[in-house]
Amino acid sequence: MLKAAREVRERAHAPYSGYRVGAAVLGAGGGIHAGCNVENSAYPEGLCAEAAAIAAMVAAGEGRIQAVLVVGDGADLITPCGGCRQKIREFAGPDTPVHLCTPAAVVQTVTLDELLPLSFGPEHLE
Repeated sequence: MLKAAREVRERAHAPYSGYRVGAAVLGAGGGIHAGCNVENSAYPEGLCAEAAAIAAMVAAGEGRIQAVLVVGDGADLITPCGGCRQKIREFAGPDTPVHLCTPAAVVQTVTLDELLPLSFGPEHLE
């Protein structure tokens, strides 16, 4: 997953922030699906790497996330934004591991529940 996220991160379109992000999700069928951030001059219209990876997973026919990995540069640990945490929750349960990485290595692994406590998910609508 780290290799896939690291490679796709190099293709990120980040001309405004200069902050390239790569993400990979491991689907329940074993597929690794990667995505990168794609910025837009109309800032709210950009796409996060996690959302792109989830879209790639869905496009490949998978519907459940087993693990998430996010990679970025800098001194601060990169984590999914609030919107992406909810997007991940749509396809993953509270115990799903989320690996937070530099380009070189996994720095920390947390669960989705640690990132999005007391979350609202699809089962609430059943």
